[in-house]
Amino acid sequence: MSDTQLPVSLSIGMLPSGPLGTIADVAGLTVGHCTLDDGPVQTGVTVIHPHGGDPYRSKVPAAVSVINGFGKSMGLMQVEELGMLETPIALTNTFGVGAVAEAQIRAAIRANPQVGREWPTVNPLVFECNDGYLNDIQALAVTGEHYQRASNAASADVASGSVGAGRGMSCFDLKGGIGTSSRVVSIAGRTVTVGALVLANFGRLPMLTLNGKPIGRILAERSARATAVKPEQGSIIMIIAVDVALDARQLKRLSMRAAAGLARTGSVYGHGSGDISLAFSTAYTIPHNADLITLPPILADTRLDPLFQACADSVEQAIVDALWSATSLFGRDGHRRLSLLDAAPDIAQLLT
Repeated sequence: MSDTQLPVSLSIGMLPSGPLGTIADVAGLTVGHCTLDDGPVQTGVTVIHPHGGDPYRSKVPAAVSVINGFGKSMGLMQVEELGMLETPIALTNTFGVGAVAEAQIRAAIRANPQVGREWPTVNPLVFECNDGYLNDIQALAVTGEHYQRASNAASADVASGSVGAGRGMSCFDLKGGIGTSSRVVSIAGRTVTVGALVLANFGRLPMLTLNGKPIGRILAERSARATAVKPEQGSIIMIIAVDVALDARQLKRLSMRAAAGLARTGSVYGHGSGDISLAFSTAYTIPHNADLITLPPILADTRLDPLFQACADSVEQAIVDALWSATSLFGRDGHRRLSLLDAAPDIAQLLT
């Protein structure tokens, strides 16, 4: 769902969105989902392609921030060290990380038989959240084939809600999932787009804040759960894309601003929460085999503030999108999550 389909009361901040209102407003970027919907198996895979080429041969500058590290994502250490991506970005459930990482490795070898021999090995990049409340995560249902399906399905038409990796996710004790958004800013006379995609699986209902309003507290009082105190055991993955040239240090700074958007929705980054953000630029690529690399002009640090604002706003809007787009779901052992719209049919009135 694009930002323009949300009610005016849920349009975050003052910055405009791009025409799609999704991360795909960053030109050349595509997203694909593979959704598993089979009784107790409610899970999936989501894949983000930063560009249409070979990500191993044409690497993308990137950086990661671990806001709270209760997570099992793979590949973050090398991104932190080298400041680049060399596979598509994959998202899935916690126990699916290994299968998806193997699929990424196999895809890189198919495209480049020298990988692991004449050339260095490849760094698979897989993010995860635990969807075990709704999904039978012990079934280990995610396979390499599901990664390939999601990768092959990638397009600029980005679905959100209970799809792909978001199928079995919960957010503020409601149905969570995939959310996406974009913001457009003007910097040094040029138009710059910031896009966000989140895998939202965090929070407790009384904490939920929508555009500054304590919606979760109202809903908790209605459902007699206002006094229920449970530890935070969820997670969120936040992916930020930008189409202006930044280096890895600046992308690190940008990725940290995702925490501002997350906090606005009510999160306190609890002990058991895995809150991770990754930012990358599509403005240039780094060739695999090169002795010297010529970079385009990099944006000055003093010009970063509009990007910081756009990052915070787009992440907050993407979380709203995940809640707004998700559908109610029955999962394993009769577990159920209501969507925001089913839990609060009068949500438009509550937001006024």
